[in-house]
Amino acid sequence: MREIISLHVGQAGVQIGNACWELYCLEHGINPDGTPKDGQRKGDTLPFFSETSGGKVVPRTLFVDLEETVVDEVRRGTYRDLYHPEMLVTGREDAANNYARGHYTIGKEQVESVAEKVRRLADNCSGLQGFILYHSFGGGTGAGFGALLLERLALDYGKKTKLEVAVYPAPQVATSVVEPYNSVLTTHATLEHADCSFMVDNEAIYDICRKNLGVGRPTYSNLNRLIAQAVSSITLSLRFGGSLNVDLNEFQTNLVPYPRIHFPLINYAPILSAAKAMHEQSSVAEITNACFEPANQMVKCDPRSGKYMSCCMLYRGDVQPKDVTDTMNQIKARRTIQFVDWCPTGFKIGINDNAPTVIPESEVAATKRAVCMLSNTTAISEAWSRLDHKFDLMYSKRAFVHWYVGEGMEEGEFSEAREDLAALEKDYEEVAGEEQGSEDLDEI
Repeated sequence: MREIISLHVGQAGVQIGNACWELYCLEHGINPDGTPKDGQRKGDTLPFFSETSGGKVVPRTLFVDLEETVVDEVRRGTYRDLYHPEMLVTGREDAANNYARGHYTIGKEQVESVAEKVRRLADNCSGLQGFILYHSFGGGTGAGFGALLLERLALDYGKKTKLEVAVYPAPQVATSVVEPYNSVLTTHATLEHADCSFMVDNEAIYDICRKNLGVGRPTYSNLNRLIAQAVSSITLSLRFGGSLNVDLNEFQTNLVPYPRIHFPLINYAPILSAAKAMHEQSSVAEITNACFEPANQMVKCDPRSGKYMSCCMLYRGDVQPKDVTDTMNQIKARRTIQFVDWCPTGFKIGINDNAPTVIPESEVAATKRAVCMLSNTTAISEAWSRLDHKFDLMYSKRAFVHWYVGEGMEEGEFSEAREDLAALEKDYEEVAGEEQGSEDLDEI
C-alpha cells in the first residue's frame, strides 16, 4: 500500500482541505457521511481513506487551526460526518497573523498533541508513503505552526516524502500587512524539510476565475475548488489506474534537480465556463498549449522570462499516448519554450483514464479531458525577488518587528532568513546560467 496523510493547517489549509475532500468523495462515489453511493465505490480509496468494519470510509487527514472558527465550519458543514472528530484540532487563541506566535508561543503548546494524532494516523497505515501539507505562507498559523509541524515530521518520519501545497503571497492582493515577514521566515524554516512545494497564489486564481469562468467577484470557495482540481490531478494515479501512472516519489525525481530548488508552478487546463465549453475543442494539443500560457498559471510570474528545468504533464480522461507524443514534439520544435541547456528532454508524462469530475454547483464546465502541468522554471525567482523586496522595505524601518520579538523570537532570525532567500534567488540565477556546466567542470 501507498498511503498518504493530508495535513491541513491554518485557515487557508482547512478551506482548501474542505474543497479537496469534497472532490475526492465525488470522484470515488462516496456520500458525505462516508458510505458508498449505490453500494459501490470507484477506484482505490485506501491511499487516502481508511475503512471501518461497517464499510464506512474515513479520510486519513488532520485539520489543525489555532482558533476554532474555520474548523467549526467543517464541523457544521455538509461533510461533518465524514471526518473523525478527533482529527479536527483547534486551540483557543489564534496566531494573529504572527509567525512567531504560531511557531514559538501558541504553536509550541499544541505541537505535541498534533504530533501524537499524526502518529495515530501513521500507525493505521500499512505502508505510509508520505505527507501532503496544505497551508499558506502569509498567515500566522499556516506559516508559523505549519513550519513547526514540518520540522517535527522531518524529525519523526525522516525518509517519508513531504510535499507542500502552499498559498504564496500575491503581488497586489494581500490579506495581511506582515505577509512578507511570515513568508520569508516560513520559507527559511521549511526549505530543508520539504521535498517539493507546489505554489498557488490568490491573485492568479482570481484572474483565472474572472477571465475563464466569468465570475465577477470570486469567493474563496471558487478559488479552493480550482486548487482542488489541480491537487486531484497530482494524486490521481494513486487512486485510479491509468495507461501511464505517476507515483508521488516520481515528482521529486523529475521536478527537483537540486534539493533547494523545489518550487514548481501549477498550471491547469481547460478551465471553462459552461457557456464557453460547448464552443471549444479541448483537444490534447489545445489544452497542452494552454498550459504554457501565463494566464493559466496559478502563480503570477512570466515563464517566458525564465527557462524550464522540467515539466510534468499529468493528463486525465480521454487521452491517447500518440496525441501526447505528437503534441510534445510540436512544443519542442517551437522556439518560444526554452529549457536550460543541461536538461534537453525536460518532459515527464502521466496519463490517467479517469475524466475530471465537476462539483455540481460550481461554474466549471465538465470536460472529457484535462491536463495539470507542474513545471520547475527559473521564472519563479521573479516571485521570490518581489517578496524579498517587500520584506526589505519593511525591515529597513524595523516595522512590526517588536510583535515577533515580543513572542520570544530573536531579531537575528529575520536577517538569517533574508540571507537564505537571497541565496535561493542566487541558486535560480546559477541554474539558468548558460555556461553553468562548463564552469563546474573547470572548477573540478
